[in-house]
Amino acid sequence: MPEVTRYPVGAPCWVDLASPNVDASKEFYRGLFGWSSYTLSVDTFGDYEMFTLGGVQGPEIAAMRSLLDSTEEPSWTCYFKTEDALESSFAVLAAGGQEQSEPRNVAHLGRMAQFADPRGADFGVWEPFEFHGAALWDEPSTVSWVELVAPDVEVARRFYGQIFGWTFEDRPYYNASGEVPTGYTLWKAGDRPVAGMIPMDEFWPADHPTHWMPYFTVADCDASAARAVELGARLRVEPIDVPTARFARLAVMNDPIGARLAIVTPKRGS
Repeated sequence: MPEVTRYPVGAPCWVDLASPNVDASKEFYRGLFGWSSYTLSVDTFGDYEMFTLGGVQGPEIAAMRSLLDSTEEPSWTCYFKTEDALESSFAVLAAGGQEQSEPRNVAHLGRMAQFADPRGADFGVWEPFEFHGAALWDEPSTVSWVELVAPDVEVARRFYGQIFGWTFEDRPYYNASGEVPTGYTLWKAGDRPVAGMIPMDEFWPADHPTHWMPYFTVADCDASAARAVELGARLRVEPIDVPTARFARLAVMNDPIGARLAIVTPKRGS
């Protein structure tokens, strides 16, 4: 598994989990993905749990922190590479987003900032110093894709195009019911696909929040989904075939603390 040493500007490069129960979350993700972890203590940030693969000394592939306060919901945050977190903050505000956490250093590793887009979806940017992001990507038990679920496709396309310079393509997509083909947005940074977007249609609950969600690669989607349920997760989408994507099967769930994530099994040869 070759390690990733650099990410293009605008590409997803890191994910972290905000959890109300760090010990319970560690137990779940260790049981589901075989992760290990160690605690990084940062004066300006607090304790930051670094998830690793292949033992504590293995490559870092994600992280976790405690909730900031009682108003914050458990969730995964997806971070995108930036050359200047402060400039990204200005761009977000100019495009109609909100700054949730101003740019701040995470020790010697880099600088992060967190935002909400015009419809409330949380995301972040990462300006690397010595740490460029997840050391493994699109490998078993690591993130392989990030996706926005949004009610207003055109608003999202304009917003993310403005702050990251993304272009987009329309792609066919089958919604969670497997019945109605809908428009899928494939975002690109240059020629590289970096993220996707699913439009909320009538099959989504009216009060469902706009959100970003990470996809984690697994060898067997059905087996991993069953294991997740054993560990306390709640399946939102049972394992299904995805004929129009590079994934053979996927499942969507809330982990035991309520954070949303998807697991996917790639098609052979993809």
